[in-house]
Amino acid sequence: MSDTKSGFSADERAAMAQRADELRSTKGLKGAAKLAKELEACAEAIDALGGVDGDLARAVHRIVTELAPDLNPKTYYGFPAYAADGKVVVFVQPAAKFDTRYPTVNFTEDAHLDDGDMWPVSFAVVAVTPAVDERIRTLVAQAVA
Repeated sequence: MSDTKSGFSADERAAMAQRADELRSTKGLKGAAKLAKELEACAEAIDALGGVDGDLARAVHRIVTELAPDLNPKTYYGFPAYAADGKVVVFVQPAAKFDTRYPTVNFTEDAHLDDGDMWPVSFAVVAVTPAVDERIRTLVAQAVA
């Protein structure tokens, strides 16, 4: 539901403003300085999350760090995200961000999840269990293969 003439809700406008801030915060930075700033922003985004949102973000961070250390942590519209060559591959969308029922772990078109003519790229998570952890591990490994 939109609440403005632009067609975007207040939450959507806030996310777009947050993305613009993310881009401005690394403007002019290169190499290790840019990566360090992006890692710091990702860690802060994860630390700010509670409940299942935080559990999922910490699990994805741990899994990416272990299985795909070449992915660089950053934020993407305020979400904890991981990128290769500047392109986001996987990110966590917390439920709290848009007041939804559950957080999701999402993969972009740069993830290598292709499977025939149709495949999932977004996964709802209501609890981070050992089975969920293993499924995320499998998806991250496939995404970067």
